[in-house]
Amino acid sequence: MYPTYQISKLQDVVISLHIVRGQIVINEEQIVPMDILSKRLRERAEQLGISNAEAARRVGLDERRYAHYVAGRREPDLAILVRIPLSLGTTPNWLLGVPGHADAVAETTDLLERFANAANGMTLEELQLCIILAEAIVAAKTRR
Repeated sequence: MYPTYQISKLQDVVISLHIVRGQIVINEEQIVPMDILSKRLRERAEQLGISNAEAARRVGLDERRYAHYVAGRREPDLAILVRIPLSLGTTPNWLLGVPGHADAVAETTDLLERFANAANGMTLEELQLCIILAEAIVAAKTRR
């Protein structure tokens, strides 16, 4: 069995995670590939306008060690996995690619915008048909 760690979040949400064969398993459900971590490390440094060397300095790590994380060649231990986002002004969830509430709202907004754009090209009859279909989907969900 792999060791499991409990991380208490700012909002008193507790998640458990462990690293298994190059993937982070969160709450026994969500598997986060380590390549997401390396991608997000590069993305965060770019957002901050800093180099990997500066990011490593802020986190308190040797440049070479941090470069291994950025390249996806090494996996950080739990203490480092918590320290990196705190030092770079982000959250562990974002760094690991765990979708949050803001991501869900943004995705819903994008989908509604796409639907509205498509609806502009529909006839009144086609639009009514789409609404009936949407209502049927919601009604089917409530019956389960």
